[in-house]
Amino acid sequence: WIVVRDILLVYYGAAFSHRTILLLLASSLLILVLLLTWWERFETYFGRVQRLMATVFSFLAIPGLLLLCQLFWFAWQARGLNKIPRSSLMRQVTAAGPERTRIIWIVLDELSYEQVYEQRFPGLKLPAFDQLADQATVFTHVVPSGNLTEVVLPALMIGRPVDLIRSSASGQLSIHPPAGSWQVFDQHKTVFQDALNAGYQTGIVGWYNPYCRILPDVLNSCFWAFSLPFLSHMSADLSLPENLLAPFRTMAHDEGRLHIEDFRKLSLASDAMLEDSSLDFVLVHMPVPHPGGIYKRSARTFTTEHASYIDNLALADHFLAHVRDVLERNGEWDQSAIIVMGDHSWRTQLLWLKSVGWTREDQRASHGGRFDDRPAYILKLPHQRQPARIDSPFEAVKTRQLLDDIMQNKIASVESLSAWAKYGTSQR
Repeated sequence: WIVVRDILLVYYGAAFSHRTILLLLASSLLILVLLLTWWERFETYFGRVQRLMATVFSFLAIPGLLLLCQLFWFAWQARGLNKIPRSSLMRQVTAAGPERTRIIWIVLDELSYEQVYEQRFPGLKLPAFDQLADQATVFTHVVPSGNLTEVVLPALMIGRPVDLIRSSASGQLSIHPPAGSWQVFDQHKTVFQDALNAGYQTGIVGWYNPYCRILPDVLNSCFWAFSLPFLSHMSADLSLPENLLAPFRTMAHDEGRLHIEDFRKLSLASDAMLEDSSLDFVLVHMPVPHPGGIYKRSARTFTTEHASYIDNLALADHFLAHVRDVLERNGEWDQSAIIVMGDHSWRTQLLWLKSVGWTREDQRASHGGRFDDRPAYILKLPHQRQPARIDSPFEAVKTRQLLDDIMQNKIASVESLSAWAKYGTSQR
């Protein structure tokens, strides 16, 4: 049973199902039958099998020993990964100069343009997204930088396409461009270095990617979180009885609980960073509406069961409304540039269609699992009052250049933004 369960984990990411429970019960029943009907003539056959399996396991122990040595080596290299990173930048008041536009860059993981603005699920209310669209520019045809968060965010930060990433045991990130060879990710060739060069104070609150580890020298403030359940389902924050029963819990329950904890931690950290007006270039990357569902919109409460992507969209809307409230209280919403985007769209048939957490509501909302690759992308410029749309294809990888031009006041109006999107440069 343990072997089958672990095979399911490795190949399908889902170790718990009714079939594995049936296998466990069948194995237990077989053992009981053998004990109750034990015959002396079984002794001879059992001894032969025992000797054979002892030989097999002896040979298997050799690669097991090599894997154990490799594990210790990786553990030694990764010994410092969980230390709290300390930025080499000093928090200091920036010298007086040209007035800078505060930039709030919000990435809502797996935010689909189709589901938010084009074919919204019947009855789903997203008032914060609607309110934002009434005074912002909505890009209706964004070409994503990829379909994996670990690939997309580095591409957005450096402003160039990336198709693969890899990391060493010591935490070093390497990236691979579509036409080129592997290269070390250089934090000084990112939009955060651009912001520092322009006199900005930078900060990140982010999910999934270890931002504080890969960008320590270009951030004044940083917080990141990503919790993944142990394959055994055990956890340091659970009681002894809960850990004893861990093998019989579902992986989905663990993932949902940790997903909720990540959301709460990141929400608190983003509040602190948004309220710190000295940080004027801030990236907030949140784990919603990314599946699985962790929110029940009808009850307005968190849950680990029977929630959908549509529920998570409602949670993303609540978070956006909260961000707006924080900035408006501090008098900074109107004068700030706000970018709200998805790193990629809702990966229905690419990833979730056959997952354990797929719901009937997901099936209906996605029209049977149809994949629309357009992530949402909304930009509110400082003092923008009127809605606008850009319907021509826009490559999300150009986000770095877009942010640079906003920092340099080259894009300050809907007209200049439209021209920039059309011609790739600002028209002043």
